[in-house]
Amino acid sequence: QKRQSSILPHPPKARAGPDLIRDLKFLAEHPDQRNRRYGKRVLKAVREMFSLIHRREDYLPEEFAALLEDAGNLVMGEAITGVPRTREGENLANRFRQHGECYLKFITTPGVEPTNNLAEQAIRFVVIDRKVTQGSRSDWGRRWLERIWTVIATCRQQRRSIYNFLSESVADWLHGKPPPSLLPTSQ
Repeated sequence: QKRQSSILPHPPKARAGPDLIRDLKFLAEHPDQRNRRYGKRVLKAVREMFSLIHRREDYLPEEFAALLEDAGNLVMGEAITGVPRTREGENLANRFRQHGECYLKFITTPGVEPTNNLAEQAIRFVVIDRKVTQGSRSDWGRRWLERIWTVIATCRQQRRSIYNFLSESVADWLHGKPPPSLLPTSQ
């Protein structure tokens, strides 16, 4: 069974995070020894960078930012130098030449998670609720569910009480006042 390479020159939005790691692992296990050496070298630099990211609490913010920039520069250097003259090696190096800065900016910017876990967590309850309740069959019901799910997700994200927000909304409606805002308040 032959393993397929997905190493193609793609824009960063389509080829971030897990796809990049998968392509590096593909090269690190490639039958051609030149690709294997190159893939292992770049993968090692990427793993060291992620190891640093996981230990960020051990450093002062300025120190961590400097170390992270150095780690990103090391990844970039390993990816674009000493590239084997193979199609797979050249494709990966070209991706880094064209999009490496975007990859690293995304991965090394503190506060920006390199995965979409937060987005997935935010909608997980919606998916579960829809499966349990079978959603709604009317347009009015679908609009209500969209709105209440938005309120729940936003309140959770802002660590606001869902109950208090809904109570305040009903009280304001009963007194003819505008509803409370879901926009975050600057403190």
